[in-house]
Amino acid sequence: MAELRSYVYLDRLQPQFAAYVGANARGYIPIPGMAAILVEISPGVLINRVTDAAMKAANVRPGLMVVERHFGVLEFHSQAQAEVKHAGTAALKTLGMTLEDRVKPKILSSQVIHKVNAYHAQMVNVSRLCSMLLPGQDLYILEVQPAAYITHAANEAEKNSQITLVDCRTYGAVGRLYLGGKQSDVERAAGAAEGAIKSIKGRET
Repeated sequence: MAELRSYVYLDRLQPQFAAYVGANARGYIPIPGMAAILVEISPGVLINRVTDAAMKAANVRPGLMVVERHFGVLEFHSQAQAEVKHAGTAALKTLGMTLEDRVKPKILSSQVIHKVNAYHAQMVNVSRLCSMLLPGQDLYILEVQPAAYITHAANEAEKNSQITLVDCRTYGAVGRLYLGGKQSDVERAAGAAEGAIKSIKGRET
């Protein structure tokens, strides 16, 4: 039986987040200002049915499709919010589900490290997928489950604060976000990111 782990609607992709998706995507690259939806389901192989339904229903383009044994993730986007929403509705319909069937996200951990040491910054940068963390910046780390919801946290944090998107892991067992910047900016970003996660409704697990 399929499980709708995540269903995330992003109304307007922010510049850094759009660049991150484009740099790490294997599909069609989005640009800032586009709308997007991420769907995460289990078992993973069923994401092919979701992709088929979404692509046939509306004028959208897939940026990412990941098929793992346990989890499958699809991201698609368009300049037109209506097209994205229509494709999202088709994806849910093919699964026989509604938005209320998605899992309500949980914040697993949240931390701020002030004035990061230069060696610590280098260790973070070795495996980062986005921009560089600089020595002396504050570092914010957020972990969320299910993983795909971390995209909403990242996009909302960038909307609300002048931060640097350092890393964002959007699929797997846990979603993880790293942000860098001045203390005041990181504090605003953290509030926006956690508020975005807490605002998402879904079924308790």
